[in-house]
Amino acid sequence: MTYHKKTIVFVLLSFSLGIFSQEILTKQQALAIALENNFGVKIANNNLEVAKNNTSIFNSGYLPSASITSGADYRTNNQKIVFTDPNTGADSERVGNGVITKNYNAALGVNYTIFDGLGRKYNYKQLKETYNLSELQARETIENTYLQLFTTYFQIARLSENKDNLQQALLISKERLKRATYQYEYGQSTKLELLNASVDVNNDSIAVIAANQQLSTAKRGLNVILGVDRSVNYVVDTQVYFDEILIFSDLEEKTFANNTALLQNEKNIAISEFNIKISKANYLPALNFNASYALNRTENENLVNPFGARLITSDGLNAGVALSWNLFDGGNTKTRVANAKIALDTQEILLAQQKVTIQNTLKNTWENYNNQLFILKAQETNVLTTQNNFDRTQERYKLGQVTSIEFRQAQVNLINAKTAFNNAKYDAKLIELQLLQLSGDILNVKF
Repeated sequence: MTYHKKTIVFVLLSFSLGIFSQEILTKQQALAIALENNFGVKIANNNLEVAKNNTSIFNSGYLPSASITSGADYRTNNQKIVFTDPNTGADSERVGNGVITKNYNAALGVNYTIFDGLGRKYNYKQLKETYNLSELQARETIENTYLQLFTTYFQIARLSENKDNLQQALLISKERLKRATYQYEYGQSTKLELLNASVDVNNDSIAVIAANQQLSTAKRGLNVILGVDRSVNYVVDTQVYFDEILIFSDLEEKTFANNTALLQNEKNIAISEFNIKISKANYLPALNFNASYALNRTENENLVNPFGARLITSDGLNAGVALSWNLFDGGNTKTRVANAKIALDTQEILLAQQKVTIQNTLKNTWENYNNQLFILKAQETNVLTTQNNFDRTQERYKLGQVTSIEFRQAQVNLINAKTAFNNAKYDAKLIELQLLQLSGDILNVKF
């Protein structure tokens, strides 16, 4: 597999529509499927929707509240009223059984907070910052999904190429076994040569079976990341290209400007600052407005008191303002403000710690990346050397100039060299993606 250091361009291959026995899952297609179906991405999007709803005007406290209340009351009582004649002083009484009284009422009320010490204002701004934080959390989830997706995708590519190498080695071993069988039958070689060739075929067959099992397991793991239940009978794109314009100073600048972990810490600091202002709002007075329109109706039947009213109705508009000022609340507000300031200081410390940690991670990853590129070049040279050595050994083996043990050793060396090259190639690519994630550029990669 050849490789070039250039801007990442993954060759796009289309799905087969049943024409071929295996479909090709390209990097772009895998990414599109994951962004649509990945469980973590779905949860992050739901959390973002919740944060968006929380920033709505309906959750801001700036709108008035309105309510309607109504009721009906039915009473039946036995009543007795004693009257005293002011002239004679004689008493007389009136008695009523089952006296019915009906009451009806309805009211429409409106309440509005005119001023609450600016707590509402800062709470609304804090909700917006919380939404921005949720956006960053969703972005971090997507970035992690990118990295997780391509870690598994490239693992499948690695295993696929290693399996192909093992299958080629198995074919060579089978040819060697056939040759050894013929030679033994014609008395040109010993039984030992035949047995060695048979053992090597068995070992290579076992290696191929194990490689197939690892490949199927990796593909099922990719299905989990994709959020789909699909057959593992597909192949992946094994072409890998490297970014030739990565510069450490640029990566470092982008990291401190765009790294999602740092940006989240900065949002947490902004939220903590608003917490202080919200707590301080309790030091100021609050002014509320309320208005209502009410209707009441009372019906009295079978009055015992001749001077009572049989029907009473009333309706009217009421409005007013109320000013409240909590001059002293036992020190609760003072405590909340003090704790909010401590929380802010903690967030600033965490940000400083995160910067040091990420800078250290960036340096280590960059050094590892360059070392891996060097290893990749060295392994490519090893493949060329071992391939040349194997080709020459194979020719000499056919001529009977080397033993089967020497031939097998050359074959094993070639397999190991190709495997090491594949490992170095995909390891370097994954480290490059880690660098892009640290710098906040992984979502901008073109596939």
